[in-house]
Amino acid sequence: MEIYTVENELSDIRIDKYLISLLGISRSKVQKLIENEKVLVNEKIVKNSYIVRVDDVIKVFEYIENNDILKEDIPLDIVYEDEYLLVVNKPSGMVVHPAVGHYSNTLVNALMNHTNLSNNDVRPGIVHRIDKDTSGLLLVAKKDDVHQALSEEISKKKVNRKYIALVYGIINNDTGTIDAPIGRDLTNRKKMCVTDINSKDAVTHFKVLERLNGVTLIECTLETGRTHQIRVHMNYIGYPIVNDPVYGRRKKINDFGQMLHAKTIGFTHPITNEYMEFSKDAPKEFYDILNMFR
Repeated sequence: MEIYTVENELSDIRIDKYLISLLGISRSKVQKLIENEKVLVNEKIVKNSYIVRVDDVIKVFEYIENNDILKEDIPLDIVYEDEYLLVVNKPSGMVVHPAVGHYSNTLVNALMNHTNLSNNDVRPGIVHRIDKDTSGLLLVAKKDDVHQALSEEISKKKVNRKYIALVYGIINNDTGTIDAPIGRDLTNRKKMCVTDINSKDAVTHFKVLERLNGVTLIECTLETGRTHQIRVHMNYIGYPIVNDPVYGRRKKINDFGQMLHAKTIGFTHPITNEYMEFSKDAPKEFYDILNMFR
């Protein structure tokens, strides 16, 4: 989902013309978004003829047909695969799924070239997401019923998701829990923050793995899965993730993404009813930065 606030220079025109100008996509695509109720203005469904006003808040829910997605021959690091699902190790820097203005070179483009995926207009196959500059394991569904079952597992907090992260500062407690609701930042719509306004419950558990020179290596376990959750929570308690371009408080060390890696995922297979767990170590670039603090 993308969120836009109408500014003066683009106000007082039809919503379809506004989105064509803003997103650079075809008139037919914009009209399809609006007709399929993928566009909300101030939380309300509108028609193509709606005239946008200054400070209108417009939400665009991407509508991308599976057969519209470009299949691209991009290498994949597949950790596990059967006829129903797969677990893939996403590199840092790769967007998970196509979105408005970004339709190629994503994980879904690569997956569509590799296999059939569950039918989801926005995120075919993708049961849960991780940020572009976060590396690690993702669960992918090939069939609709499997997708639904895995989504329910996540919503019922039955999927085990563990991350490793390097944060600035020395955490003295060996373990801890951050229970703080997360919602969109009202001053910067591209960021999330801890807030009581239009927020959702968010819980992150962490334990210290190693204390280094001015930084701490931790393992985080997600109880919920909110957008940017670990990044927001660690910044909130004063230990921002190293190399985070959005929530970090210091200059980036290099062009590698934030020091956050989805290391472990465990779930019950919807078909075999077998509990499965997979782990994948962080990439070399992660350890290159980690070793700088040793």
